[in-house]
Amino acid sequence: MAIHPSAIVEAGADIGADVEIGPYCVVSGQARIGARTRLISHVTVSGTTSLGEDCVVHPFASLGSPAQDFKHKDTDQVAIEIGDRNVMREQVTMHAGTAFARGVTRVGSDGFFMVGAHVAHDCIVGDHVVFANNATLGGESVVGDYVIMGGLSALHQQCRIGGYAFIGGGAPVTGDVIPYGMVDNSGALGGLNLVGLKRRRFSRDAIHDMRAAYRLIFSEEGSFDERVEDTARLFGERPEVMHVIDFIRDECARRPLCFPSHR
Repeated sequence: MAIHPSAIVEAGADIGADVEIGPYCVVSGQARIGARTRLISHVTVSGTTSLGEDCVVHPFASLGSPAQDFKHKDTDQVAIEIGDRNVMREQVTMHAGTAFARGVTRVGSDGFFMVGAHVAHDCIVGDHVVFANNATLGGESVVGDYVIMGGLSALHQQCRIGGYAFIGGGAPVTGDVIPYGMVDNSGALGGLNLVGLKRRRFSRDAIHDMRAAYRLIFSEEGSFDERVEDTARLFGERPEVMHVIDFIRDECARRPLCFPSHR
């Protein structure tokens, strides 16, 4: 463990083996920092923050600060849990949960958060995500595994982004994005994330069925609910398609679905 003389580590902080805490960092007494994690300099780790192993946090990042919500009280018992092997570049902010929602913000492992990316209170973020510069999540959002958010994109509070989706740069996302979906720069659903599917080695047959299912779900014939049921019947043995169907059927959804622009 190496702690720079100018760093402030409050009593009670749980600091793992071989952690590096650089100049002018501030670490809360309720924080836990996993083994081999590096806080390069000027990093603030506030409140009840759990930061996993092998993370790298660049200057002026702030982890665990209180929610930007008027309902939040400083006396609330809330937390943030961040997984392993994440990279947080300069000025990344991740806020703790709130007592009136989940009470905890959860960020998975192996994420890359570029300059100025923001994870708001009570969000759930999956593994292997990429947030480009200034990508922003509203409170209580849910982001699946392998999601890529383009620079300056913004997700409305309480929205969901399904796994393997791609959000275009500057996109204002105000509805739930299906797994494997691609949102264009205007915030409309623009098809499937075919480039991402190929990079993640989805089979040709799987991609073929997913494209056919997408065309059926978002066609303009009949009602939307009928098309969803038809898709489930025709592609019930294709796990990737059923992942999309289950996402659409989720009764806990709080926002409308993101549709193609022709809607």
